[in-house]
Amino acid sequence: MTAGEKIEQLRRELNYHNHRYYVDNAPEIADYEFDAMMRELQELEAAHPEFDDPNSPTKRVGSDLTTEFKTVAHRFPMLSLGNTYSLDELHEFISRVEKEVGETEYVCELKFDGTAISLTYENGALVRAVTRGDGTSGDDVTNNVRTIRSVPLVLSGDDYPPLFEIRGEILMPYASFDKINAEREAAGEPLFANPRNAAAGTLKQQSSAVVARRGLDCTLYQLAGDSLPFASHWENMNKAREWGFKVSEHIRICRSAAEIDDFIAYWNDERKRLPFPTDGVVIKVNRYSDQRALGSTAKAPRWAVAYKFKAEQALTRLLSVDFQVGRTGAVTPVANLEPVLLAGTVVKRATLHNADQIALLDIRIGDSVYVEKGGEIIPKITGVELSERPADSREFEYIDVCPECGTPLVRFEGESKHYCPNQSGCRPQILGRIIHFIKRKAMDIDGLGEETVELLFESGLIHDLSDLYDLQASQLAVLPRLGDKSAENIIQSIERSKQVPFRRVLFALGIRFVGETTAKYLAAHFRTLDAVMSASCEELTETEEVGGKIAEAIAEYFADEDNLRIINRLRRAGLQFEEEERTLESALFEGKSFVISGVFSYHTRDELKELIEAHGGRNLAAVSANADYLLAGRNMGPAKLQKAQKLGVRIISEEEFVSMLEGAEESQPAAVEEPQNTESAEMPSQGKLF
Repeated sequence: MTAGEKIEQLRRELNYHNHRYYVDNAPEIADYEFDAMMRELQELEAAHPEFDDPNSPTKRVGSDLTTEFKTVAHRFPMLSLGNTYSLDELHEFISRVEKEVGETEYVCELKFDGTAISLTYENGALVRAVTRGDGTSGDDVTNNVRTIRSVPLVLSGDDYPPLFEIRGEILMPYASFDKINAEREAAGEPLFANPRNAAAGTLKQQSSAVVARRGLDCTLYQLAGDSLPFASHWENMNKAREWGFKVSEHIRICRSAAEIDDFIAYWNDERKRLPFPTDGVVIKVNRYSDQRALGSTAKAPRWAVAYKFKAEQALTRLLSVDFQVGRTGAVTPVANLEPVLLAGTVVKRATLHNADQIALLDIRIGDSVYVEKGGEIIPKITGVELSERPADSREFEYIDVCPECGTPLVRFEGESKHYCPNQSGCRPQILGRIIHFIKRKAMDIDGLGEETVELLFESGLIHDLSDLYDLQASQLAVLPRLGDKSAENIIQSIERSKQVPFRRVLFALGIRFVGETTAKYLAAHFRTLDAVMSASCEELTETEEVGGKIAEAIAEYFADEDNLRIINRLRRAGLQFEEEERTLESALFEGKSFVISGVFSYHTRDELKELIEAHGGRNLAAVSANADYLLAGRNMGPAKLQKAQKLGVRIISEEEFVSMLEGAEESQPAAVEEPQNTESAEMPSQGKLF
């Protein structure tokens, strides 16, 4: 047997045993035998590089090489699903479907709580893995996905289409999540909030070797292609399972609302015993002909809906309260709890929001408290079980000095939070402002994450954000986890940030209450930083969306000597402190105000804002009587929709907005038929797939 033949034989055997272990859960050989075969293959490939294959089983161990993620356009858009939280709304969906297409079949599936992925296979081999991104394009994470053992690198059989995509969810099983957080806790690193965040963060790691060690899983739920073998979703997913894909064993065909209700009722309780996170059930019309007849809105398919489970609650004991300080000095109380299993993860901490919330619920140390974890990143305490309150309990006393620097706290009129006013000497505030400064929508300095910023601070290389512009590559290269190339990339990114426009520099300074939109209006109104600095509170309030509270915060910021010192250093470094003159493309939206909410198919939100302003319009941060239009995308919260409807604000889609730009006559917006509280479920666009 030649070396090439032996390599191919080992690859086939390893792929087979990998599938038996990670997908079928039925291993046929011992780990020792598997590892021995893998070592033999690695040695043969090293000796014969002419047989290199990106889909070799040896690629699953990953690489320590730094990878830059490229943006890739989706061949088929990854739309979102409409959400429903009640059976009544679900039954309305079923009634509408059957009114339009008659009696039909549905496929019920668990809604996995991970991060969406689209895998492209060509001639039976994995060629690309792309994140959802904005639904139109995403990041190419192929090297990282190749390390996930449940993703087939080459397919079984020979009856798959020559080119197709399969969509699914990258998951972090609870066992992997608990193991990683235990390791991070032992190392003194911040913990992941939940398996979903851990999966998303892991998938975007620069080192695929790190991804390989974190135990991700992948379940697939939708085929997309021009020549699929069957005319129904159910049949195609069963066929995908034969090709080697991990398709959920819990999908079911349902032929009535009663059968769908039974499926939901069963999994509402049974999901707690699954080894991975789920947050609902997805109901899809099965036949592709019916899906095409139902079509899609600009936001979501009309042939599918997600039923979301109610947030879970648990009862546990409040042990103590810590206080965290943010970049603006805001103090947030966090509860330390007796560990309790909630929504598949062990919860030890929960937010308490502020002093008013603690007083409202009368929360005391030692109380038995109800903890809820719905869409929250950090679980929240929603109530107290008074029947279990200790007889000697005492009312909670809120702190009056900063837990980090000991400075007396202040509370501004109309504010619910307490603040530490020592912004130049309080460690978490300094770090928070630097981290805010480097973010993409601010100075966009690549290569500097939170951990690197903290490392630079602890090493004495930076003391405030202006020190970034004095850094040298030689200082960075010797630090842990960096090196010459990373150091040089960081320095180049810092240098490029000097060209960031003034409005983003103003936002990057981190002035309290001055968000991205407010900074843009200030830059447009005053044109230079010197003009903003010298303006009185009365003059500042002449700017759109700047009220008295914001004006006072701006004046207070520029009255601080340490802030003025930082600004002078940034000026010497060459940052842009003057707004460029902008020429309007037209006056189409002159006098019109827009609120943008949701995720869009063809533009980012920043691009939409730029288009509005380029044609004379203005952007508002929230729905109010001053708004003329609500530009609505996917994932829009229901509160904004309801408020817009109540105030009579016109609701338009991305397509209508583009038509307006093209000079088309303004048409009346279509009636909203689906619930607008949507989240990513990555459903492909109809009419292009089947």
